[in-house]
Amino acid sequence: MTLRLLDQLAALIVQEREGLLAQWRLQVRELPSARDLDVPTLNDHIPALLDELAVALASRSDQTIPEALLESSPPAHGLQRLQEEFDLEEVVAEYNILRGCIHDLAIDHGFQLQGQPFHIINRVLDHAIGLALQTYATQRALEVQQRREEYLAFVAHDLRTPLNAISLAERVLEKKLQRDGASPETTQMLKTLHRNAQQLESLVGKILEENANLQTETGVKLERRELDLWPLVEALIHDLHPVAGTASTQLINQVPDDLVVYADASLLRRVFQNLIGNAIRYTPRGEVLIGAGERDAEGMVECWVSDNGAGIPEHLLEKIFDKGETGPEHTGETGLGLAIVKTFTEAHGGTVTVESKQGVGSTFRFSLPTRANVSDRTDRSKPEGGTSTD
Repeated sequence: MTLRLLDQLAALIVQEREGLLAQWRLQVRELPSARDLDVPTLNDHIPALLDELAVALASRSDQTIPEALLESSPPAHGLQRLQEEFDLEEVVAEYNILRGCIHDLAIDHGFQLQGQPFHIINRVLDHAIGLALQTYATQRALEVQQRREEYLAFVAHDLRTPLNAISLAERVLEKKLQRDGASPETTQMLKTLHRNAQQLESLVGKILEENANLQTETGVKLERRELDLWPLVEALIHDLHPVAGTASTQLINQVPDDLVVYADASLLRRVFQNLIGNAIRYTPRGEVLIGAGERDAEGMVECWVSDNGAGIPEHLLEKIFDKGETGPEHTGETGLGLAIVKTFTEAHGGTVTVESKQGVGSTFRFSLPTRANVSDRTDRSKPEGGTSTD
């Protein structure tokens, strides 16, 4: 009797699938987040879930239900409902509404849901709820973490400019007092100021490096826009001037003042910052030239940072962009700077290269596509009739 009931219930769910979905949608639309959704979006994976339920009933066994659902639709449903701004209670509610609709359908056709049919229906729906909630909660936690890390990096970046100014003021005062003479108390205060400024600079640097490291691990999302390159480079030179000044290094902006690039401003700034900072480190009492120009034949803009510093040993050139690699004088550091340059450049669709000779200097070059170049490649990658969303 139970076996025949399972077959009949499975057949009923298949036969009345569209009516069941219509009744479910009518009730689900009372949820605030579901009111304005179109039918395909509202349905999402529920039709497939009903098919899975019918199969589970007809197979007369629920032993493989969790495994089947794990490879099926509930996890994706949880992500979809997060995008539609459902809250957790609404996600649970829509499954329970489906449960109620199935019970009403069975009763209307003279079925008593108890025993094995009752167990199978509840197991399928409860497991679907669990998987949907798990992916929903995990993704929301990741988004919260990402926002927190982005905010922390933003604050850390903004702290760099006043910290550089404090460090510069401390060094100027120290030199002046060394020349004019200072009391032991003043000398001690300057030492304390210097030590704490260094500690803060180190902490800020670690936060920025860790945030950039996270981006290299999880992938880079670009927010491209057209921007003037000369002001971006000029602002960086201004920010880095205190650091360059202590090494007596000149920073020279050779970017044409009318050159426009199509890039993510934040990531592009980080690329230049890493390359210029690296050049300052290895070019005491020298020059660092920052330039750019269009490559007409290729539809690209080429940027470069060139110095007349120590240069890079030939055996390091092939792996200089690898994560963890540093210069010979900085073996204790994490070596993320040039790896980040490579990651961010390639995320834009460009390439990065280096030319260097010990005792002569180094030139780092990286390319960026123009807006027309990016749009053209996007259009070619779309099916006929597609449109670019940039």
